Amino acid sequence: MTGALSGVRVVDFSRMYAGPYCSMILRELGAEVIKIEFRESGDACRTIPPITDGGEGYIFSILNRGKKSITLEMRDIEGQKIARELIRKSDVLLENFTPGVMDRLNLGWDDVSRLNPKLIYASLSGFGQTGPNAGRAAYDTVAQAMGGLMSVTGFPENPPTKCGPAIADLSGGASTVIAILAALQHRNSSGQGQRVDISLQDCIWLITAVETIAPFVLSGHSPGRIGNMHPSIVPWNNYHAKDGYIVLCVVTIGQWQKLAEVIDRPDLIEDPDTLSLASRIQHREELDSIVADWVKDRTVADIQRIMDEASLPCAPVMDTEKLVSDPHILSRRMVVDVEQMISGSLKMPGSVFKLSATPGDPSAPAPFLGEHNSEIYGSLLGYSEAKIEELIGKEII
Repeated sequence: MTGALSGVRVVDFSRMYAGPYCSMILRELGAEVIKIEFRESGDACRTIPPITDGGEGYIFSILNRGKKSITLEMRDIEGQKIARELIRKSDVLLENFTPGVMDRLNLGWDDVSRLNPKLIYASLSGFGQTGPNAGRAAYDTVAQAMGGLMSVTGFPENPPTKCGPAIADLSGGASTVIAILAALQHRNSSGQGQRVDISLQDCIWLITAVETIAPFVLSGHSPGRIGNMHPSIVPWNNYHAKDGYIVLCVVTIGQWQKLAEVIDRPDLIEDPDTLSLASRIQHREELDSIVADWVKDRTVADIQRIMDEASLPCAPVMDTEKLVSDPHILSRRMVVDVEQMISGSLKMPGSVFKLSATPGDPSAPAPFLGEHNSEIYGSLLGYSEAKIEELIGKEII
């Protein structure tokens, strides 16, 4: 099946998590992604544990499935010339080096936009291409810290805490996809390429500020950590049942009144201290304790059944072991088996893109280092076998 982005070619200089996550999505949606890797070691993510029995980085295999890998010594002038040939033939350039690296490789925006005026040049970095911190190196947790997320994550009595997954890298990668798609649409109408500048700190600040900037502006105080509770909604928490944890979320007056019936507290239905969100926030500890006392004597399954019958939002806290065999997740093909040439069949997350005509395709394997050298240098760039052998001998590819 042809993907929605069929015909779009991405030359991908990115590595580790954020950039490869972006190009993973583009590839799932049908784009051709040519992953350029340094010839000696390739993407450092290739060696990050866990490692498969076949010796491949498992996370690398997830983030780079379906891409074409070529090796290229970009620190050499001849390698830079080859890179520019690829850029001329591409629609999108993606890179996530610290700002300044691509310029030193003579592959910066000013250098290559003249070669290909229709090029979408997407840069994803810790702090963006401008501003006092632009040149600083960053990884995911640095962005979580600098974007404010860690300050509101965790419990009040504990230190600031990072999110479990690499949310800065992944949200930054997803934001870059959106920007690239917008730039491609602009190019379709104008014929012009453009520069895309995405900052991990910007992305984390945005998702944090949605809930934190308003209370700061109104009170002058930065919101703190409140564990699993919601700053503006009560009850909203992760509760300890007899055999596990379950999340309950009650927002509207109607939901609150249903919950009061379910937990056999009819006195709370018309209590003026509970009939609005504002009043429930004022009585947070008391109401949260009432719900917690009701939950602790019941199993997760019993609570789920009772809440489902009342149409109240709740959920057990699922771990990976449960999710990979969950009937709903499996019915939506969110766990797939991908056949790697070296490691064999590996379970991977499926595609979230359930488009009726052009759904995302997560089934192609990740490449081994330089797997597509002959195809790209020979078929795309038109190099002869002798030329390719010469470049190998000169340690350019």
